[in-house]
Order: sequence, then structure tokens, then C-alpha cells
Amino acid sequence: MKKLLVTALCFMSFAFLSAQTPEYKDWANFGKFTEANKTVEKPVAVFMGNSITEGWWHNNQAFFTSNNYVNRGIGGQVTSQMLVRFRPDVIDLHPKVVVILAGINDIAYNDYAVPLKNTFENIASMADLARANNIKVILCSTLPAYKFPWRPGVEPAPLVKELNKMIKDYADKTGDFYLDYYSTMVDERGGLSAENASDEVHPTAQGYRIMEPIVKAAIEKAVK
Repeated sequence: MKKLLVTALCFMSFAFLSAQTPEYKDWANFGKFTEANKTVEKPVAVFMGNSITEGWWHNNQAFFTSNNYVNRGIGGQVTSQMLVRFRPDVIDLHPKVVVILAGINDIAYNDYAVPLKNTFENIASMADLARANNIKVILCSTLPAYKFPWRPGVEPAPLVKELNKMIKDYADKTGDFYLDYYSTMVDERGGLSAENASDEVHPTAQGYRIMEPIVKAAIEKAVK
């Protein structure tokens, strides 16, 4: 009887511990580019970002392939996720330049509500990591947004302006290149026009056409 009781207790303990084992979740989505990263050789630039960057690839792959640029945008991501995957998706690829376009999903509370200061610090930390690994840094202004279709009630326009000021001040202090998409893209509401964005946030083909020569010139300047 005693042996049966001990056996039962051991089984119950094992079952309890098994139930407590957390299910693995690839929160930063390391797996998305694991295989693709193995074939990358000496890119001129890596573009780090969210769905705006990922959508750029789907809109015009030739812009990236013809210039030896690598796109590492993942839709929906906030800056903390980008920071976590920055080493495998940027540093380990050994680019000459990294182009960081981030922040809008933090403002939209895509993962959680986060103070703007923390969003900026995540962006700054990515830049710090790049510089420490001899990668030139291009910090892009967050694109303007008047509203979020998926997050009604949030008013992003003033927050975008505030975040961009933080990014520019930081770039001025560190010597990183600040790429001002905002001034070129913003409309009278403080958002993106229908011609430049399909849903107030994600650029249309025309929006990307405005951005392409601006960022290409910045990369060429950074490389020189």
C-alpha cells in the first residue's frame, strides 16, 4: 500500500510539473528569416522594421534585390521584438548599413501599452548595437498616421511627432543619419493621404516610390 501511495504521488508530481512547463512561443519571430539568413552574403543594407517594411518587399522586390538590400520587416512587430531579433536579422548578416523604421505599432499598442520613452530607447538600443558592430545607422522618422483602423480611439499624430523629435535629437547627438520621411509624406491632418497610404498607415505603391529615392540616397551617403 505504501509503495502504491509513493508511486501515485510521484505520478501526480510529474503531471503537475508537466502542466507547469510553458509552451514555447517564438514571440520575436526568430524563425521567419532563419533559413533566408543562411544565404545572405555581404548586403549593402538591411532594412529592419514592421509591416511597413515587409510590405515594401511585397510591393517592389526589385528595389531590394537590384541594390543588394535585405528586407527584414515583420508585420505587427513592436520595437521590443525588433530589438530582441536584431542580432540574427541584422548584426550577423554584416551589412554596411542598417535602416531602422519603427515605432508605429508601439503607438498603436500592438503588443502592450508602452511609454513613448521606452519605444525610443528600444530604437536607440538597436542603433547602439549596430554602431558597436561597425554598421552605419540610418534612423528613419516614423511615418505619419492620423488614425489606426484596428485601434479606434487612439490619436497617433501628436505621438508620432514627439517620437520623431526624440529620434532626431538622438541622431544629432550620436552622428547617425536621420532620414526624414515624415516631412515628405505628412498631410494637413498630420497623417498619410489616401494616395500615399491604403489604410492611413501602410504606404501604397506611390508612397513607396516617394520613399525609395530618399532612402537610397541616404544609404549611398552612409556607405561613402
